[in-house]
Order: sequence, then C-alpha cells, then structure tokens
Amino acid sequence: MTVTTIESEVRSYSRNWPVVFEQARGSRMTSRDGRVYLDFFAGAGALNYGHNPPVLKRALIDYLERDGVTHSLDMLTGAKEKFLAEFSARLLVPRGLEYRVQFPGPTGTNSVEAALKLARKVTGRETVVAFTGAFHGMSLGSLAVTGNAAKRAGAGLPLGHTWRLPYDGFGDGQVSGLKLLDSMVEDSSSGMDLPAAVIVETVQGEGGVNPAGHTWLADLAELCRRRGILLIVDDIQMGCGRTGPFFSFEAAGITPDIVCLSKSLSGYGLPLALTLFRPELDVWEPGEHNGTFRGNNPAFVTATAAREYWSDDLLAKQTEQRGLIVRERLTALAGRHPVRVAQVRGRGLVWGLAFREPEAARRTADAAFARGLLVETSGSRDEVVKLLPPLTSTDDELAEGLDLLDEAVAVSG
Repeated sequence: MTVTTIESEVRSYSRNWPVVFEQARGSRMTSRDGRVYLDFFAGAGALNYGHNPPVLKRALIDYLERDGVTHSLDMLTGAKEKFLAEFSARLLVPRGLEYRVQFPGPTGTNSVEAALKLARKVTGRETVVAFTGAFHGMSLGSLAVTGNAAKRAGAGLPLGHTWRLPYDGFGDGQVSGLKLLDSMVEDSSSGMDLPAAVIVETVQGEGGVNPAGHTWLADLAELCRRRGILLIVDDIQMGCGRTGPFFSFEAAGITPDIVCLSKSLSGYGLPLALTLFRPELDVWEPGEHNGTFRGNNPAFVTATAAREYWSDDLLAKQTEQRGLIVRERLTALAGRHPVRVAQVRGRGLVWGLAFREPEAARRTADAAFARGLLVETSGSRDEVVKLLPPLTSTDDELAEGLDLLDEAVAVSG
C-alpha cells in the first residue's frame, strides 16, 4: 500500500510536489532523495519566520522536556498566561488596541466562524457582507463568505445570509462596491437589510493576491462606523508581518471591530488562532463558543518566543523594503513576457504574477519546482503564481528565488 492509495483524493499539494520531504530549516526544505528546495510557499503563510527557527525551537524543546502542559482546553496555564501578557505588551498596547482575546479553535476558519457568530449575536442581525475574490476558510460559515465557486461547491448545501459586493479593483474598477453598499443600506426598498458585519481581507491571498488600496479600506471602515455595521478584518494570511506591519490593516490607519488571526501566529507552524474584538462586543456566555483544541500550549510557547521578531520595527521595515525589490524584479520579468503575463500585484512579501491563461501559471509553477523552487498558484482560475517567501529569507535567497522564477517563466511558454 502506498500513500496515494490510502490518502484521500482530496490531497492537493502532494500532487504538485510529488516528493517526500524529510527536513526543513529556514527558507529551505530537503526531500528524501537529498534535493534541497527553496521554499517560497512557507506553509501557505504559516511559516513567516521560516522552518524551525532556532529560538522558537529551543523554547519548544525546553518546554516539552520539563513536562509542560500540552493540552488544557481553555484552562489557565503558565504558557497561556505568558503568551497573553506578551501579546498585549508587545502588539496590542503599543498600537493602542484594547482588544479582548478569544481562542476559538486551532485554525483560521475557527477564528472566522467565531467572528461571524459574535457579530450576529451582538447585533441581532443575520446578513454579512463579503467581497468578490474572498477566501475565509472551508467550514460552512466561512464558505458562505468565500467567493471561489469551486470551494463553495464542496459545501453540498446552500450558503446563505451573505451579500456579495465588488472588491477594490473588481471589474477593472468600474463598479464601486462601497458606493453600492452605502446606497443599498440607505434605500429601504433595496431589499438589503442592515448587515451585521462586513468581512474583508486587506490583500486577498487565495483570491489571486489582490491588494485593496489604503484609501478604499479607510472608506470602508468609515462607512461601517457611520452605518453601525461591524468591520471584521480577516488577517489570517496577511497578518503577522506579511505585508510589513504586524497587522496588515495598520497602514490604512483603521481599527477593525473584530480581527481574525492564525497561520503564522505560533511562528512555528503549530495550530493557533485568535479572534480579537472590542471589549464591549464581549457578550459571550461562558462556554458558549468552545472547542477541544482551543488551548494549544506548545503554540503559546513558540508564539511567545516569536515576540523577539517584534521587539522593534526592523522586520517590518525590512519586509517593506524587500517588497519594493520584489516588485521591481517581477515588473521587469513581466515586461519581458507581455504576451503571457498580465499583471504584477502585491505588498510587502506577498506577490502574485498574473498570467493571461491559467495553464501558463501552472506550467510556470511546475517549471519552478523542477528547478528547486516551491511556489503555488491562486486566483479564481489558478491564473496567478503566488510568492510567499519567509520574511526571514536572506537577500541572496530572495534573489535566487526570483532568478529561478525568471527561468521558469522563460521555459514555460
């Protein structure tokens, strides 16, 4: 019996990268046959600090060796206590954020489900506004606010209580989703009841690396405030420094009512998710929203150790500066292949190379893999080659990866 005969047909990444990986460190993964791959996938954004960062690994090993509590649901443990203290002191207080912290379950979709449920509970309203191109997770509530047709089709039942609006730039920017929302809420004959919340990604990752403009985000926040609609920012993939600042919404100067975090929160690839919200929204009854694995203590340990990356603004500034370099390199690459490459999109260290034909994106990703570079595709038709290098990649590693990508595009025509 082989892996492919026992594992479900639902597997995906193992199809695109048909090797057995045995080791990983920093920005590189090593397969069983000894080949080393440069990783510009980074666990779909769960490994912003690379594989097995030494400081986090040491903290985790020390904790396990002294028989630290591993599983505790939402009991108070030393690891949880220390994490909450550090998270508040390092990330919330310096930004003037007075959020309550909820541990909704281990993954990003758990955080989204809690956010949607809380917004409806607080407001007593059912409808949530979501955007074209959005991806928020694979459980039913998250799928209801997800745009991708293929992913939604897996639900097997109707996904309702959602109004879909154009995201910033959708339809070549010809339709303003914000003006439409404002007009629909204003007109009692529009058929749209006042929504409980709006959920948005500042950069749509799975949707094809679509960044919303800072002004658009600020206008959305103002509209929500003025209309009494809660604003939820899904920062699961773009948070933890992916776009530069720890929270991706900081650059737009907004303060969401609710924030969803996961992916690189633990800093080590260990499951950990948070739902953050303004204190006055904390209307939960004890145990009203719970889960067996909402207290992942090893993840608390590594997340606390990851505070070192945010003791100053060095990583944020470095990410923003490197983003400019990546944009310059990709723009030049696109200029050499105008017939096939339609657009370069991104911010910080998340970038997308959008192809005119989806097949070209797949061929490019496959050619990159053959050359030792891991990249994935995204977008409504998988027409975008998506780059998510670890934030801790060296300048030489970034240059190496972009060189490999350049070669892959050149041979995939």
